[in-house]
Amino acid sequence: MSRAVLTALAPVSWGTTYVVTTELLPPGHPLFAGLLRALPAGLIALALTRRLPHGTWWWKAAVLGVLNIGLLFPLLFLAAERLPGGVAATLAAAQPLVVAVLAVAVLHENPSAWRIGWGAIGVVGVGLVVIGPDAALDPLGVVAGLAAAASMALGLTLTKRWGRPAEAGPTAFAGWQLTAGGLFLLPLTFLVEGPPPPIDPPAALGYLWLGLVGGLIAYVLWFRGIGALPITSVAVLVLLSPLVAAVLGAILLGQTLGPIQLVGFGLALAAIVAGQLPAPTRSSTSTTTPTPERTPR
Repeated sequence: MSRAVLTALAPVSWGTTYVVTTELLPPGHPLFAGLLRALPAGLIALALTRRLPHGTWWWKAAVLGVLNIGLLFPLLFLAAERLPGGVAATLAAAQPLVVAVLAVAVLHENPSAWRIGWGAIGVVGVGLVVIGPDAALDPLGVVAGLAAAASMALGLTLTKRWGRPAEAGPTAFAGWQLTAGGLFLLPLTFLVEGPPPPIDPPAALGYLWLGLVGGLIAYVLWFRGIGALPITSVAVLVLLSPLVAAVLGAILLGQTLGPIQLVGFGLALAAIVAGQLPAPTRSSTSTTTPTPERTPR
């Protein structure tokens, strides 16, 4: 359980992204924020570990970096721009359901009604917490939100399938992916957003938080957890991110949590806890009559 708690610190830190972005960072540059969250953290990890990929791990690290970071960030930002925040967060919370399906298709695990059921409950819980009455569905935003969930789910599943080279620890492994994702974002950021914005002291503090805590430390813990825990247990921890965002919004921004939100909070937390437990097995009671011993002739 201690490994699950350490792994959970990653989505908890990601839950601070909304408050940091809205309160500290210059508006209109979400891709630049994603770039600074990924690339410097990846280069720091490479400098600390002095480990580079070798052989097939060059392309594997690139694929995982794009799925887990480089492609994920733009899709999340597009969903956030086109949809109310609650709808975008709920679509992203569908990731455990996608992982449950991919675990069958890619990892050849047995389908689990327990995982799928609690994953669905978690999505409902997050939806009750974060979707407001003015929620609207923009088709492009919905596609981007679902694609973000699928990208992260596929990255998580392939990370579990391919494992990690024996000579690469979690810090080096995170560094490979953060660097690959950051390099993917580098041209995209300047093509879409143009020159970087001016950075004042609050923005510098925000970028430092996103890069050091939400980037380097979070992804080291995340990839360590993927290697040590069942994939579905890791996936459901992502539900913590929108819950933390909602709590910080209530504490720091004066947003209210009514009875419906509290019920949703309870459902999402129940799904997270249930996701860490093994699926119950059916206890079969034997009703067959023991075979009588044969009398020796």
